[in-house]
Amino acid sequence: MSSVLLTNILTQILINVICVAGIYVLTGMTGMFSLGQAAFMAIGAYVSGLLVTKAAFPFLPACAAAVAVAVAVGFVVGFPTVRLRRDYISLVTLGFGEAITGILNYFTPITGGASGLTGIPKKTDLGLALVSALIVVAAVGLFKTSKYGRQCIAVKSDDLAAKAMGVNAPRIKMTAFLLSVAVTAYSGCLYAFYTTYVDPTLFGWKKSAEWVIIVFFGGVNSLTGSVLSTVVLGGLPEFLRFLGEYRNVIYAILVLLIINFRPGGLLGEWELPFGKVLRRPDTGGE
Repeated sequence: MSSVLLTNILTQILINVICVAGIYVLTGMTGMFSLGQAAFMAIGAYVSGLLVTKAAFPFLPACAAAVAVAVAVGFVVGFPTVRLRRDYISLVTLGFGEAITGILNYFTPITGGASGLTGIPKKTDLGLALVSALIVVAAVGLFKTSKYGRQCIAVKSDDLAAKAMGVNAPRIKMTAFLLSVAVTAYSGCLYAFYTTYVDPTLFGWKKSAEWVIIVFFGGVNSLTGSVLSTVVLGGLPEFLRFLGEYRNVIYAILVLLIINFRPGGLLGEWELPFGKVLRRPDTGGE
């Protein structure tokens, strides 16, 4: 395998790690299922790409603006949605994702329609993807161990019991939803400026479902497992490319084996001690 191909695979895996970290906040910590999360990746990719190619924005401000736009859209979508039952959340986000795809196809003069958005300069490289993935995973790990993270897990375990203990469940769900949107949109920015081309077919509901499968494969209660499964499931098809179409069969069999014989996922609830590693030692005893 050439170094160029290996670099390409690693960069794509790291961008996927960022996406899956966002899905972990939503599904792993609050129990909400979104089949439209790829639409926020599309918003990040298209808004940042258009700002740079059409409005001559610098790369980083364009990414910041794209994430802000995605969070604003996420607020409009999430405000009524997080109050619904989990299965209805899936349906609403599925519809939202398909609507975004339709909008991207309809406004051809701006987005390029089905032909896609071209001419995006290459700004993302392996180093930027690696640093971004480390920062995002660390931030999500700290969020999980924070007060808000523990409230998210309480809401996921028993919504009514959490409310009885004074937890504002809609606000906690909304916080997790918007954090997930911001992370996913940023991954879209990195993706657009790595591939230099995006089109609506890249951000359909199948992409969102694939991320949910990755989270369950690694362990829905484990951020470490989600990251590990992204590396395994992201790299496996590439390293088995010599098997042709059989690599997809092996991929599917592996997923089915884990789901059937290890329902808790690859790592179950095991987690790296993000809080102990990333926080300063508490020197003030009580």
